[in-house]
Amino acid sequence: MVEREWREASDMRQSTLTLAAVLMVAALLRFWALDSGIPSTLGVDEPQIMARSVAMMKAGTLNPGGFFDYPGLYLYVQMAVACVRFLAGAMTGKWRTLNDVGPIDFYLWGRAVTALFGTLTVLVVYRIGLRWGSRYALLAAALMAVAPLHVRESHYVLTDVPMAFFVALTFLFSLGAHEQPTARTFAKAGAAAGLAAATKYPGAIALLMPLLALWMTAGTRPWRRAGTLATVGAAAAAFLIAAPYTILDLPGFLNGFATLAAGYAGAPPPEPGWLLYLKHLRINLHWPALLLLAAGMALAVVRIVRGPGRVRWTLAIAFPLVYYYSIASQTLIFARYLLPLTPFLCVLIAAAVVSGVSLLRRFEIPRAVRTALIAGLTVAVLFPLVMQAIGFNRLISRRGTMDAAYSWIADNLPEGSQVMGETGRLILPPAYRFSHIRQLRERPIHDYRERGVEYLIASSESYGRYLSEPHKYPREYAEYMQLFGQARELVRFTPSNEQPGPEIIILKVKP
Repeated sequence: MVEREWREASDMRQSTLTLAAVLMVAALLRFWALDSGIPSTLGVDEPQIMARSVAMMKAGTLNPGGFFDYPGLYLYVQMAVACVRFLAGAMTGKWRTLNDVGPIDFYLWGRAVTALFGTLTVLVVYRIGLRWGSRYALLAAALMAVAPLHVRESHYVLTDVPMAFFVALTFLFSLGAHEQPTARTFAKAGAAAGLAAATKYPGAIALLMPLLALWMTAGTRPWRRAGTLATVGAAAAAFLIAAPYTILDLPGFLNGFATLAAGYAGAPPPEPGWLLYLKHLRINLHWPALLLLAAGMALAVVRIVRGPGRVRWTLAIAFPLVYYYSIASQTLIFARYLLPLTPFLCVLIAAAVVSGVSLLRRFEIPRAVRTALIAGLTVAVLFPLVMQAIGFNRLISRRGTMDAAYSWIADNLPEGSQVMGETGRLILPPAYRFSHIRQLRERPIHDYRERGVEYLIASSESYGRYLSEPHKYPREYAEYMQLFGQARELVRFTPSNEQPGPEIIILKVKP
């Protein structure tokens, strides 16, 4: 039985062209509208990475300057990309010295790196799927190529997509180590887990996969302890090489990590974390894929108990379950935290489709019917994902309210003006003295005057719910209305189908 399955997994006939098409679709969806929002509207947390990467380039140091919200690997990747971008720009006469550039000059290239990581993840998922079979592999890769959440986050300079790549790579190497159990193969899988952790701390959970594969592989019994040491040692070495200032600036790392951990241990969300993430999965997978995911997990449990392929099925569900529990236990909930699960979900959904239909052989159903059923399920799963991914790219391709506000400010407000805004996603040109506040209502108008603030930028992302439900938020409503009444409205940008985004109001602080 195992040999038959391996022959099926090794059968890559007529799949090369299909794989190429899948990768082209993956790249198209991730590179489409990659420049959206530059320079006016950047993604949440993008400036955290780009500003520090460019600052390290200008200072000629690998020290992140006490910033340890992320371990360091992706900061260094972006720093290297910024160096290449600077050299390319210098060769064309765009700038002469490092003083001529700022973080905004490197966002497009930085985003391209994230998009490349996202596209390569699709290839890794295909290689993983081959352990089940070529049809499994192509369907899993296709699902990964159009996964809406992964497509969306591949547009930004953030660590989640690169971490998902290294987690998937750890999965692939762990499967390979199980097939060829040597200290070298398990160490390679451990090193991949170390790189996942060096990209973002939760990536350390990926170390679970090579360790499980090691202890479940019969041929490793004589040297399991040595193999464990090699795997963990390779993970630690990869992490420290990729994020050296974890040790070189140990006090800074410990302080930064403690501050970061405190942010994840605040007040609990209004609903349980596991339920909120389940809703995110429903939104990004839609019901057909979500139901097939449940079937795929049930199939995995059966295969773990009965075989064959206990190791690969165990790896397919062990990391997702542990990682899901980890993020659901935190108080900060973001949909992008689900990204490392996406490769596993795609494999499980593909397994449910192909293996589920294959079970119909027991009932002597004609092959043509089974093929049609696989095709129907594939379309039912892929179609809503494709439409959602395309819809996102079309949405960000439009000129939004924040773009309009940015242009209006650049054309109408004097350079050097002191501006305060409650939207962190609107980045003003360096010519303005811009600062951010969580909500404008937090300060009275005379406080802004005393601080020398001349203009205010209000966003419906902050005030919207208070103004739409004044009976529910009477105090917040009154504070916003008082502020709006005491300042002078200069312009308002209202969202529409042609101009998406939040409503933006630009106010002048009266003398």
